[in-house]
Amino acid sequence: MTDTSIRTTEQGSVTAPERTEEKTDEREQEQERVCPECGGDLVAEGGETICTECGLVVEEDEIDRGPEWRAFDAKEKDEKSRVGAPTTKMMHDEGLSTNIGWQDKDAYGNSLSSRQRQKMQRLRTWNERFRTRDSQERNLKQALGEIDRMASALGLPENVRETASVIYRRALEEDLLPGRSIEGVATSSLYAAARQAGTPRSIDEVANVSRIDDQEFKRTYRYIVRELGLEVQPADPESYVGRFASDLDISDEAERRARELLKNAKEEGVHSGKSPVGLAAAAVYAAPLLTNEQITQREVSDVADISEVTIRNRYKELLEAEGAIAPA
Repeated sequence: MTDTSIRTTEQGSVTAPERTEEKTDEREQEQERVCPECGGDLVAEGGETICTECGLVVEEDEIDRGPEWRAFDAKEKDEKSRVGAPTTKMMHDEGLSTNIGWQDKDAYGNSLSSRQRQKMQRLRTWNERFRTRDSQERNLKQALGEIDRMASALGLPENVRETASVIYRRALEEDLLPGRSIEGVATSSLYAAARQAGTPRSIDEVANVSRIDDQEFKRTYRYIVRELGLEVQPADPESYVGRFASDLDISDEAERRARELLKNAKEEGVHSGKSPVGLAAAAVYAAPLLTNEQITQREVSDVADISEVTIRNRYKELLEAEGAIAPA
């Protein structure tokens, strides 16, 4: 007769002996975590397992898998660490391949001979060729280089570049590039990443550092957001205020006043359908005037890349929302 205690009744179920083994393992793990003498908690210190209650050394001469050196700050840790750089999505090979430096010097800092320099140049050339195995990797390498170039020109932080690289990789994996330029998808990825990270740049600012025209940029951006299902919230005018205020060197009081103007405009619904960059520029222009500081529309226009007409129109709307009367 078949023993039902060791028979499985349906696919994926656990037999009785297996359950017994699991319970035994759990009990053994619980016993390993407590002191065999007093039942106290065990801690691992300096290669030894010690009881916190009675001080009994349960195990000794354990393998310490940490570094043999000590560091007291981040800089010292980076200097002493001998491991490679962390992987990053900002490189087509995630930083795992070898990169031959451009300096024509040996390990001791001495200059290489003419023959050695030619040899190193040939090695660099072949190394670059081997780093990209197919057309998809060459595409990715070019796009990520373009993203890094534009992000540097726009002053965007590293987290935005990382997010943009991930967005571009997704577009490449889902075969969204046929019929569109590498520069267009790279620009759209960077713009979307900046919006998601809360450090937006205006369309004109991004278009100025890009190698494509405005129409292609806008068309590709809408396509990428729709096909990838990206959650991009409308840009908040207040997110531009800090950068504009810093470039114009206005006071902290004026910057705070500008944020108040924008908050009042939101409450009154003035911001609906308006360009967030235009509203931010108008607030940065109006706030210094309300705090008796000198500023011109031309200065704000140059920094925000917005026409003076737009600044004047939004400026009046902000003051009306504030309940003030705009000067003639």
